Amino acid sequence: MSQGPEGRAAPPGPESEGTTRSLPVLEKAEKGEKAEAEVLQRAQSELDQSASAARYGPVATPEEDGDGGRLWSVRRIPAGVLALLLAAGAGLLLYDLAAVRAEQPAMAWRKELAEQFGGRPLDDPWVLAGAAVAVVLGIGLLVLAAAPGHRSALPLRSGNADVRAWLDSAAAALVLRDRAMEVSGVQSVRVRVYRAKVEVRAVSHFRELDEVRADLDAALGEGIKSLGLVAGPALSVTVSRPGKG
Repeated sequence: MSQGPEGRAAPPGPESEGTTRSLPVLEKAEKGEKAEAEVLQRAQSELDQSASAARYGPVATPEEDGDGGRLWSVRRIPAGVLALLLAAGAGLLLYDLAAVRAEQPAMAWRKELAEQFGGRPLDDPWVLAGAAVAVVLGIGLLVLAAAPGHRSALPLRSGNADVRAWLDSAAAALVLRDRAMEVSGVQSVRVRVYRAKVEVRAVSHFRELDEVRADLDAALGEGIKSLGLVAGPALSVTVSRPGKG
């Protein structure tokens, strides 16, 4: 230890401090914190949900102001085909009858058909097959006549009892898809609208799946109400991660 001019000990300088105290080592602490953060992130990714789904009852809508019936189809194609077949058969039969009345020989097909009907028993396979085909065609025509058709047309509230309006399900799905894409965290979404339910499958690339699904529930519920449907459909929402489910 050095002494001053008056014999007193001089205070230690910075150089002496460097020789007696060791500096704190920060690198080990930083490495430990990084390792701990990596472990937590890995555990969180392993415990993360792959999908979140929920089903709800019909979305509440205002009271109906109409009957909400289906839009009936005019069945132009089946009716046109049936009319052409009946007209062709009736014309051919009338021509043959007129030829017979004019003392002309009957057509060969009518002679053969009359012989087959007169000679074959009722339990013949060809007779049973023909009867089965006729029954199936008859049932199909009855179903077409009784069913309304236009399953994709959704009845709307018109506000007037004398006015009836419908919305195409594809247009409704497009509107709801735009609503769903506005939700934060939604990467892609597929919407299918039926008469009684709406199915939504979304892919979320960030945020918790339950939070994204809850936001989708709220947004799509409001979207369904804004469509103005007579009867609110049930809502089914499924949210998953990219590449899963």
